[in-house]
Formats: sequence, structure tokens, C-alpha cells
Amino acid sequence: MAKLPKIYNTYFVALIATVGGMLFGFDISSMSAIVGTDQYIKYFDDPHGIVQGAIGSSLAAGSVVGSLMAGPISDKWGRRDSIFFACLWWLIGTAVQVACKNYGQLIAGRILNGVCVGITSSQVPVYLAEIAKKEKRGSIIVIQQLAIEWGIFIMFFTGYGCSFIAGTASFRTAWGVQFVPAVLLMIGLPFLPRSPRWLAKVGREEEAIQTLADIQAHGNIQDPLVVAEWEEISTVMQAERESPRGWRKFIKNGMWRRTLAGMSVQAWQQMSGANVMTYYVVYVFQMAGLNGNTNLVSSGVQYALFIIFTSAVFFFIDKTGRRPLLIYGAIGMGVCQFVVGGLMGTYGVSVPGGVGSPPNSNVVIEVQGHPAHAIIAFCYLLIIIYALTLAPVAWVYAAEVWSLDTRATGMSLAAVANWLFNFALGLFTPPAFRNITYKIFIIFGILCFAAAVQAFFTYPETCGKTLEEIEVLFSDGGPRAWKTQPGGSRLDAEIEAVRDRKAHGEDLYQTVSAARGVDGEEKGTGATTGTRHVEGGNVVQDKI
Repeated sequence: MAKLPKIYNTYFVALIATVGGMLFGFDISSMSAIVGTDQYIKYFDDPHGIVQGAIGSSLAAGSVVGSLMAGPISDKWGRRDSIFFACLWWLIGTAVQVACKNYGQLIAGRILNGVCVGITSSQVPVYLAEIAKKEKRGSIIVIQQLAIEWGIFIMFFTGYGCSFIAGTASFRTAWGVQFVPAVLLMIGLPFLPRSPRWLAKVGREEEAIQTLADIQAHGNIQDPLVVAEWEEISTVMQAERESPRGWRKFIKNGMWRRTLAGMSVQAWQQMSGANVMTYYVVYVFQMAGLNGNTNLVSSGVQYALFIIFTSAVFFFIDKTGRRPLLIYGAIGMGVCQFVVGGLMGTYGVSVPGGVGSPPNSNVVIEVQGHPAHAIIAFCYLLIIIYALTLAPVAWVYAAEVWSLDTRATGMSLAAVANWLFNFALGLFTPPAFRNITYKIFIIFGILCFAAAVQAFFTYPETCGKTLEEIEVLFSDGGPRAWKTQPGGSRLDAEIEAVRDRKAHGEDLYQTVSAARGVDGEEKGTGATTGTRHVEGGNVVQDKI
């Protein structure tokens, strides 16, 4: 059977792969425009409090399960094929949602969709990180966040348009649209290459080198960049053969630093409170006196801002670095949360029966006049800051910090942290709006400042470094996080060293044959680039 042609332009690869992120956005937003409509409220008997929280958080519950599944599946079948497998769950879950007769079935469908989202949200960033050049890795992974936001935007206005359809066909039609991106993704995935680092991990070195060359150098395996990067991968594989097995590898030899960084950055993304605006912006704007179509259109403006400002990140994330965006973004979001909470606490009027017509039982305070306008403005500003910082950068950073041996499962753990807090917030936000009202925003503000503190002390700068060089940043004796800067990669010097060896007629791929015996079995030896070597299962930076 003839092999399918492959796409090797990393931007085109990212555009196809990140449709997995669009599924994430579709399911997030599949409820946003629906929860305030008469059709939804009447059919599901005005779900509020913990019931609406369960409906909203069921996606995250399924995503926790999917994230836990993702690592072993990705390591066995590969990053690309694990994404294809995830789409099968999406098709089943969407069918259940479209056919649901009560909120129990709706919850079940969203849980099944969540399994897909858990797999794709953890493995698409891994796949993109492993195929991208170091100087473009941030912007490539940002495409994932953009796809999420386009999914949110498209689905929100699909739901808004369907709100004018009478009866249950309004939300069933909106949910049925979710089939489209999954089918497109399943068609496109076979045309994408496998991750060269995964190929190396499973012992398919020649295929890994060729794929690396196809991505980096138009298929030229003798290109110094390809050779230098392969030697780095080989060095890391040697270290990992000597490192602890099982779950110990996530805490031994300094790995706990990476585990802490990867999981906490994803947790803080949720605890910043921005996803409250994503899931329940309709409720927040009802508190600010907006109802009906005005509310829905105003909520849609937020999603448009999300896309516009995340698009801007694409152009500067690989110049400014990750640390400043994570630190200052968290501080800016904290200020916005305090302002929104302060205005609601000062000017909010209690409406025990619920705001709106029909009344929404989840919204029991209302602000009118100029304070309400200020609340809307700071909600918009919060989303702008989030779009410029934590929203995309948390996914980028979490995908970068792991070693080759731990990346698939490590990113799964990071996604589990994301989805656990997503689940908790989705479940408890509607009851919180009823019971502690404006104080929920004060809590989010405090958490944002806590995120900034941790980022300053424990997140070293990964921008402009190869995935293999990042290992040194987290090793025992590595630099303090606040002393690290973007760039400073040793890869350019290694490329020059390869050029010198090439000029002297040396075998550029002696490391492949050295690592294997004549029977093709691994012998446990590895490569050394001359700038890094292995000690006790760690990659150690040599001094010059």
C-alpha cells in the first residue's frame, strides 16, 4: 500500500493538529450561549446551583480521565495517533449530547467529550513542542491556544444563532455542529508526520533522523542543524536509560522541580479565575445589568478580544520569554479581579429571586449605572491580559519543562492539574455566585498574586533553548529561576562543531551505530555532544 504524502511545514502541521484544541473550545462554549436561553431553562427545568455546576464541570471531569489515559497511550502509539484515538470519544459524546432527554444524559455526553479533550489538550502541545524549532516553539504552541479560542468564538455565535430556533432544536442543532471539527481532524491527521523524538524514544532512529531532517532541513540528513539536534536527543536518551523507572522518575534527580513547574503552571491558569468568564460570562454580565441579546452579544465581544490579543502573542512570545508574561500577567489579572469584586461588593443590590426574565437563580445580585459599566470594562481587561499571558503561555511552558522520557505522561499530569481545578471551579462557581457573590472575585485576586510569587521563584526561563537544554535548567545545581534569561542556546556552537567534523570527513551519525550492536539491540551507550555529558542519569552542562 502506498504511503500517504506528509506535510512537514510546521505551521501547516500545527494548523491541522490544533483542531484538537478547537474541540476543547467548542465544548467549553457549547454551554455559554445556551445556559441563559428560555429553551434551555424550560427544557431542563431551570438548572441552578450544584446541578448547573455539574453540567458545566462534567467536561472537566471527563478531561481528568482523558488526561490520565493520555500518557501511556501517547508513549505506546505516538502523539499523532493518540489524538486520532481521542476523536472517537468526541464523536460518541457529541451523539449523546444531541440525543439527550435530561440533564443526566447531557452530563454523560459532556464527560465523554471531556475524555477526548483531556487527551488532545495534553498531547497536542507535546506533539507541537517536539516538532518545532527552538526559536519558534512558543509561537507554534500558541496556535493551540488560538484554536481553542476560535472554537469558543465559533461555537458561541453558533449557539447564539441557534437561540432563535424554537424548542429543543435550538440547543440540539448547536451541539450537533461539534461533529464537524472532529471529522476534519480525523481526515487531516494521517497526513502529519510522527514526532521525531517519539520515534527516537521507541528505537526507530533512522526514521527519527529522516523525519527531523524533513521538518528542519528539507530532508537533508547531513545538515549540521539536524546532526547537532540529533546528538542532543541521543545524549538525553542515554541519561534517561540511567534514570529511575516508574513514578520515581517524576521526583528523583531534580525531576520534582519539573513536575512542580508543569503541574502548578496549569493549576494557576485555572485558579486565576479567567475561565469563570469563559464558562459563566453570561452570569457575570447579568450581574452587571445586561440581559437578553445584549448580554449574549457583549459576551461574544469578550471572545473576539480573546482571539485578537492571543494572536498578538504569536509574534512576541519567543522574544519576551515565558517568565515575564506569567509573572506580570498574574499580577494584572489579580488587580482586575479585585476591582470587579470591589465594585460588586460596594454597589451590588441583592435580588434573592434571581436576575432576568425568566429569573436566573444563579445570579442574586445586580449592579446598575456607571459601576456596572466599569465591571464590564474590567472583565474585558481581565480577558485581554489573560489572552496575552497565562492563557497561551501556561500551555507552552507546561509542554517544555519535561524530559523526553517523561514528556507524554508529564504533560498528562499537568493537564490533570488543569482539569481538576477546572472541574472544581466549574462545579462550585454557580453556588459561589449564589452564596458568597462578589467575594469569589476577591479570592481569585489573591490566588493571582500567589501565582506571580511562585512563577518568580520556581519557573526558570525556557525561551530560545532546545528541549534538551531545558533539562539542565531543572537539574541539581542548575541556575536560580530569577537569574535565567531568554536565549543563550548552545545549539549554534554545536552546529559549528558539526560543520568542522563534516569538513574533516568524520561520520556524522556514528552515535546511531554506537548506540546499537550488530543485532540492532540497544547497548546502553550514548552520544555526547562535547558540551553536555551524562552523570548518574542527569544531563550535565560541560564548562568551556
